[in-house]
Amino acid sequence: MPIIDFHTHIFPPEVIARRDTYLERDAWFRLLYARPQARMASADELIAEMNASGVDMAVSFGFAWADPGLCREANEYVLESVSRWPERLLGFAVVNPAVEGAAAELERCMQKGLHGLGELMPEGQGYALDDPCLDEVMQQMAYWKRPVLIHTNEPVGHYYPGKSKSTLQSFYHLAVRHPETTLVAAHWGGGLFFYELMPEVQQALRHVYYDTSASLYLYRDDIFPLAAQIIPQKMLFATDYPLISQGRFLQRIRETDLSADAREALLGGNAARLLHISRLE
Repeated sequence: MPIIDFHTHIFPPEVIARRDTYLERDAWFRLLYARPQARMASADELIAEMNASGVDMAVSFGFAWADPGLCREANEYVLESVSRWPERLLGFAVVNPAVEGAAAELERCMQKGLHGLGELMPEGQGYALDDPCLDEVMQQMAYWKRPVLIHTNEPVGHYYPGKSKSTLQSFYHLAVRHPETTLVAAHWGGGLFFYELMPEVQQALRHVYYDTSASLYLYRDDIFPLAAQIIPQKMLFATDYPLISQGRFLQRIRETDLSADAREALLGGNAARLLHISRLE
């Protein structure tokens, strides 16, 4: 089974070259990328990383800007990148659901063949997960039968730039409110998947998947075999590249005590099924 990285960020070269200009245009971007050490990558750099690391495909998206104009520019770059590497990149759209015109932009991107919506950044974009502004885009994505990737984080532990105030409870309520929409909770859902040991929670979250992005900075690697026991068909390999290199992440996974079947499901099998990629099955 080919390897699919479900969570990678790409930026237009202009944004990378003029980082300081964009730091002034978006407060959440400034929070995450003000440090020169905070890496940004173009689609070309992502493809080079994939080639070096043995990753076959990647789900890629731009930054979830508050400004809808910047979201559209990010989407244009993703569309262009997907057209250049249609066998390697699967694009997601970014919109700000709290701003007028989000539904129209999302429709445009779905019609052009993007595979999902995300990564949504509720706090950075100015809304909460229980905000009614999310309802229209959730219903749209249910119609298109494509997933919505949402930033989540653990409610305890150390602070880091980008750790938001969104709660696991608010994500849970969003999932309950929109059972027809497939959701992907980034960063292991902030630990939400542990609660799937409760039968009623497992039922309520039957349409929720969890990506592993940034896991190496957050959890011991014991989380991989533990997740394989609880959510074997719903865990998705994801690096948060360029935050973490794909090669480094893959090496850590290969050193864990995962069965061959669990490793195959994590690294690509679950993603291929979720994204309906028949050529990879």
